[in-house]
Amino acid sequence: MSLIKATIRNGRIEPDEPLNLPDGTEVQITVPENDDEPMSQAEIDRILAAMDRIIPFETSPEEEARLEADRLARKEWEKAHFFEHADKLRKMWE
Repeated sequence: MSLIKATIRNGRIEPDEPLNLPDGTEVQITVPENDDEPMSQAEIDRILAAMDRIIPFETSPEEEARLEADRLARKEWEKAHFFEHADKLRKMWE
């Protein structure tokens, strides 16, 4: 089974991407639950219990320095290769 993302516009279903399905193909649509409803106390308790089981991520100052150096190096690489990547994306849409 495949997931097809779509948007409702003027009462019609418009897929976000072209579909490779023959005419007459039957599909089933599941509408996401309404997230506006407040959570029950049982749901809140379950989430809080799951959060209590999370082990904190602790790093040493040396690890933090290494991670920051890696982040900065990656940022500089991305800045240096930005236009190259942008050209590749532009060519995809031409």
